[in-house]
Amino acid sequence: MSAPTSTMSARRAVMGENERVQQVELLSSINDLYGGVRVNMEHHPMDSKDFATSLKASISQWKQQGKRGVWIKLPIEQVNLVEVAVKEGFRYHHAEPDYLMLVYWIPETTNTLPANASHRVGIGAFVMNSQREVLVVMENGGRFKGTGVWKFPTGVVNEGEDIGTAAVREVKEETGIDAEFVEVLAFRECHKEFFSKSDLFFVCMLQPRSFDIQKQDQEVEAAQWMPFEEYAAQPFIREHEQFNYVAKICLAKSDKGYAGFSPVSAATSSGKTSCLYCNNPDIHLLTSEHQQ
Repeated sequence: MSAPTSTMSARRAVMGENERVQQVELLSSINDLYGGVRVNMEHHPMDSKDFATSLKASISQWKQQGKRGVWIKLPIEQVNLVEVAVKEGFRYHHAEPDYLMLVYWIPETTNTLPANASHRVGIGAFVMNSQREVLVVMENGGRFKGTGVWKFPTGVVNEGEDIGTAAVREVKEETGIDAEFVEVLAFRECHKEFFSKSDLFFVCMLQPRSFDIQKQDQEVEAAQWMPFEEYAAQPFIREHEQFNYVAKICLAKSDKGYAGFSPVSAATSSGKTSCLYCNNPDIHLLTSEHQQ
């Protein structure tokens, strides 16, 4: 009689365990387009213990379903869950002011999850008035502080901001000058720059719409309209190849009809609006054909 009793006890124990597992709350997720899942914890606050239990059960289910990459977006208020996720094999992907993104690759194959953003995008603004004077600033911070070098207004493109819009904004912020974006004259790429990221820098031509300078005191020590020849003759500009090239390109645009790149509005396959930059003299060939 003892054997059947032990068997029944064992069955009850197994049933109890199954019921307990079934009662575990799985993390709410949505499937992505690449065979993975995305978890947004913004609307599901948990303590570390509950999160650990749910995460283990969810990973088990995702493995059974053949899922690949797992993305967990943790609001900054739930930073207490990071340690739990890392112990389960998650790693940092990227961070923003209000959240941290963690990723986990499930299958025992090559990890094909895309890496974090690899480039920073910057602009330099070439603004020339009718007297062949260019708008220049002397910075009171960064590498040019105290050097006496006059340079074009520069800055970083914000997320969701067009290159031309960024150039207009930076000129306004640094000098108070209203300007209109004309075209991209050239761009430069280099690597291992800002926190080891690659860097794209676009030289933009702008047309001034105002001329009274109101400099920004926080970043700019001085700002002025300077004869282009005087700007290009600065020892720093002449001795540094990149700056010298940019000066020559801007002069070629002013005197020799150098052709830059202008934006054409074009929809992506997903329906979003984008800017396609084309060689300026031939842009009418594309736009006229599109209109037809």
